[in-house]
Amino acid sequence: MLQITDLSARVAGRLLIDHASLTLPTGTKAGLVGRNGAGKSTLFRVITGDLAAETGTVSLPKNTRLGQVAQEAPGTEESLIEIVLKADTERLALLEEAETASDPHRIADIHVRLADIDAHSAEARASAILSGLGFDMAAQARPASSFSGGWRMRVALAAVLFSRPDLLLLDEPTNYLDLEGTLWLENFVARYPYTVIVISHDRDVLNNAVNSIIHLDQKKLIFYRGDYDQFERQRAEKLELLQKAIVKQTAERKHMEAFVERFRAKASKARQAQSRLKALERMQPLQGIVEEHVTPFVFDAPEKSAASPIIRMEGVSVGYQPGRPILSKLDLRIDTDDRIALLGQNGNGKSTFAKLLAERLKEQSGTVTRAPGLKIAFFAQHQIDDLRPAESAVQHVRRLMPDAPEAKVRAKVARMGLPTQKMDTAAEKLSGGEKARLLMGLATLDAPNLLILDEPTNHLDIEARESLVRALNDYPGAVILISHDRHMVEATMDRLWVVAEGTVSRYDGDLEDYKKLVLSGATKGSGVQDPGDGVPAPEPAPISKIDQRRIAAEKRESLKPLKKKISQLEIQISRLQKTIEGLDESLGDPALYTRDPARASALNKQRSDAAKTLASCEENWLALTEEHESAMASQ
Repeated sequence: MLQITDLSARVAGRLLIDHASLTLPTGTKAGLVGRNGAGKSTLFRVITGDLAAETGTVSLPKNTRLGQVAQEAPGTEESLIEIVLKADTERLALLEEAETASDPHRIADIHVRLADIDAHSAEARASAILSGLGFDMAAQARPASSFSGGWRMRVALAAVLFSRPDLLLLDEPTNYLDLEGTLWLENFVARYPYTVIVISHDRDVLNNAVNSIIHLDQKKLIFYRGDYDQFERQRAEKLELLQKAIVKQTAERKHMEAFVERFRAKASKARQAQSRLKALERMQPLQGIVEEHVTPFVFDAPEKSAASPIIRMEGVSVGYQPGRPILSKLDLRIDTDDRIALLGQNGNGKSTFAKLLAERLKEQSGTVTRAPGLKIAFFAQHQIDDLRPAESAVQHVRRLMPDAPEAKVRAKVARMGLPTQKMDTAAEKLSGGEKARLLMGLATLDAPNLLILDEPTNHLDIEARESLVRALNDYPGAVILISHDRHMVEATMDRLWVVAEGTVSRYDGDLEDYKKLVLSGATKGSGVQDPGDGVPAPEPAPISKIDQRRIAAEKRESLKPLKKKISQLEIQISRLQKTIEGLDESLGDPALYTRDPARASALNKQRSDAAKTLASCEENWLALTEEHESAMASQ
């Protein structure tokens, strides 16, 4: 259990957390939310001991193992699988000791412990995690130094996930993942058997991977049960009730003040006036919750509409080296009102395709036809590094509007969402979200017909992401979106294209279908895939319909025991979930820990045991279900 009591923390003289308290039961999956700059990462640093608290304490059970992603990605010559395996320091130490131990009892203890921590399956587990994060078997054997910083951060994430800490702290883990990696991580966290706190602005992660929300608001920590959507509803209801209470209290105060003012001087009413005066002193004014205003994103409508199709491709290939295309056989068209999301693992060519559309790359073969007068805006997250560090937002805009008056330049900056006090701040001193707003504003300054956004949400909090959703839905031009934020894709895009196996193709399903495809492992493999030219196998002799029906009946009969096991597991899972819900309800009572600490400890152990049993049942259910589905599909 994580117990935070009366905690205050300050960074660079700024108080971010002020006498906040929180109790988090063991096994909780919690999303930590709050506006950018509220102090979420600071709270993590206090929990890990990297930052000293000004007041209060953070308490964890003895021998609790903490885990968080290393700030520096590994760049050694070791292979990815070796780096991940080394993350489990206990397993490594036991294996080394087993080589030199001579005491038979100690040797026995070592092997029992190795069995307890599933040491025999370590390599398979490490490989499965790397695979889920986008590394195929060939990539897992390569040295970490051969990968870029973003890919190495995935290795750092894989390492901490493999180490299976008792308290897992994840700070915006999806920022360096693609949609496929995000879907896998979401599923992993939801099934993780220990406690997790994840800082995320991704609504789908907060809806599908966690069972509670910690809101860092006005320097306090507020705990809510349920996913993010439930948190929003509960908070809205709380705001409404609070507003009603403030109105009621204000009316009561006015009535009392009027009575005191009117009758204080009258002897017959003096006692009553004094009584109301004391009541007023005791009545603490209710404080309304301050809702910070989010400046909207604005994308100006194109001055002139381009003729459809705005882009047509016929037999196009594109790449960075002559004769070695990344993508080929591109036969596509984009119309004036298209809303297209590009899906596919990082390394498959999504950004390459975006650069081709934006004329940052020239086609190696084939024909690309663009509508006359077509204006294209291209935003890519890595371009933030291209901002001039010493120049302000006003100076950046003035470069693009050299003849415009000062008032017009500043009006443009204001429309980008930068407040007046930040307009003259050097770009290097702006926050990540402010830099993203500036870069997006610069890219769309000329009112484009086509907007290409490559991971636009990485530095935006949930409120800013919702503002971007509204802006994209109001924008009348065409949009191409690359994003791991499933909510944004679903809320703004109409069509899905998949970038895989060296080409781009239309996807007829929806994102839920694609999620199932990803989690089934059908999209595994990193980098551009080679279709291959294997020799086709000889066709088997046809089977008669009577034989087909007989074989299918026999197979169904043989699967009955398997189906029975699945049904039994489903019943057991349902019972365990209800048990855990009941325990969570009991553990959610803060008074329990002071009234009956022994019972609280016993309930915590029951919950931990139930969670472990549930995780084991779910793993067995998943394996048996996959086996059953595979057998049925082969009929």
